[in-house]
Amino acid sequence: MTSDTVAAAAEALGRGELVVIPTETVYGLGADSTDAMAVARIFEAKGRPRFNPLIAHVTDARAAAAVIRMDERAQALASAFWPGPLTLVAPALPDCAVSVLARAGLDTVAVRVPDHPLALALLERFGRPVAAPSANRSGRPSPTTLADALAEVGGSVSAALDGGPCRVGLESTVVSITDAGVALLRPGGVTREALQAVVGSLIEVPDDAIRSPGRLALHYAPQAPVRLEADRTRNGEAFLAFGTAPRDQTGVWNLSPTGDLREAAANLFAYLRAADRTGPVGIAVAPIPDIGLGEAINDRLRRAAGYVG
Repeated sequence: MTSDTVAAAAEALGRGELVVIPTETVYGLGADSTDAMAVARIFEAKGRPRFNPLIAHVTDARAAAAVIRMDERAQALASAFWPGPLTLVAPALPDCAVSVLARAGLDTVAVRVPDHPLALALLERFGRPVAAPSANRSGRPSPTTLADALAEVGGSVSAALDGGPCRVGLESTVVSITDAGVALLRPGGVTREALQAVVGSLIEVPDDAIRSPGRLALHYAPQAPVRLEADRTRNGEAFLAFGTAPRDQTGVWNLSPTGDLREAAANLFAYLRAADRTGPVGIAVAPIPDIGLGEAINDRLRRAAGYVG
C-alpha cells in the first residue's frame, strides 16, 4: 500500500465520501466525523439505527483531548492501551468538532486510537477525527478481511485500504468515564482484568449502554440462526468448535484447536461468515470459557444469536 493510496483515501474523506479502513480490530467504514452529511452516508450504507453512536478515530491522546474531557483516569487508560483496542466514552468538549449525528445526539463522544499503521497514516494525512464503525451492514458479522468488507459495503465506498487480516478480530472494548466511575459498556480486545489493573473497580451502569456502539440485542448476526453452548451439530447445522473438535462431523470450523482465546477472537467473525456461506440451517457454537477475552467472544456470540444476558 503506497502513500499515494493513503493520500487518495484522505482526499475521498475530504470530499465527504466513504472509505474502507483497516484496523487491528475489524475493518471500518470511515467518514469525516465533523461532516454530518458524510456521517449520514455511513448510516445509509450500513442501514444503521440513528440512535447508535459512532467511534471517532484519532491519531493519539493529544488529538483525543481536543474532542473529549481527558481526566486522570482517561489519561491513565490512554497511556496503558493506546494505540490499541480501547474506546473511551467521555464528555464532549464545548468546541468538540465531532458532529452531533456521529454522537447520536449525546453529550459524550466515543474516541479511540487504532493500532494499525495504515489507519494511523490515513488519520495523520486527513487531520480530523474519522468516524469508522465496522464495515458491514448493520447487525451482520464484522469484517476482518478487505474482501469481506467490500462484499458488505463495497458499492458505497470511494476508496479502500488493504491492511491484511485483522490481528485482534473483535471490536474494541468500550468504557465510559463519568463522575460516578469507569464502566465497561462493551467487552472487547482489552479485557476487564486489564482495565481493573489500571483504574480499579468498574461500576455497573446498565442504563448507559446506549452510549456505546454494538449494543443492540441482535448484532453481528449471520443469515443462519446461531445456537450456543452446543457439543455437536443437529441435522444441517455448521459447527464452530473450540478446543477438541468432533471427528465424525463435516462443516466444522475450529476457532482454536488449542483452546487459545486470542486465536478464537481473531477467527470468530471470519469463521461465522465462512460457515454461513455454506448455507446451513443453523450454526452451532461450542462453549467458550467466559474469562479474559472469552467475555468479549461470548458477548458477540450472544448478540449473533439474538439475545444478551
